[in-house]
Amino acid sequence: MAARSKARKRALDLLFASELRSESPVEALDRAIAEGEAPNNPYTATLVRGVSEHRERIDELLTRYAKDWSLNRMPAVDRNVLRLGVWEMLYADDVPDGVAVSEAMQLVRELSTDESPQFVNGILGAIQRDKSTLA
Repeated sequence: MAARSKARKRALDLLFASELRSESPVEALDRAIAEGEAPNNPYTATLVRGVSEHRERIDELLTRYAKDWSLNRMPAVDRNVLRLGVWEMLYADDVPDGVAVSEAMQLVRELSTDESPQFVNGILGAIQRDKSTLA
């Protein structure tokens, strides 16, 4: 597995855990660092901090593009994978959109439901299509 793929998976773990503990993703990251479980790849922290910083806008977009699905209704893995994918598409200039979508798809194939890849691909594809109007 490539270094950035591992960083994305670790970032997903931190985002998921922060929801379970009702803490901010940055608090989860800082706690992991304090407990000696710092991410090996600095991109993990970039992802967690980036999603946290832009979460309001990201969630607004997910709510708009996830027709008939509230954020709370989505599986937690899907919701957080979508947050990572949207952050990379909108805010990570060094990540091509296709890579962001592909990496998100790989995560949900491994970690979520059988329906998740189609769901995640549909939302990220629509956001990618409209990206120029979302900035």
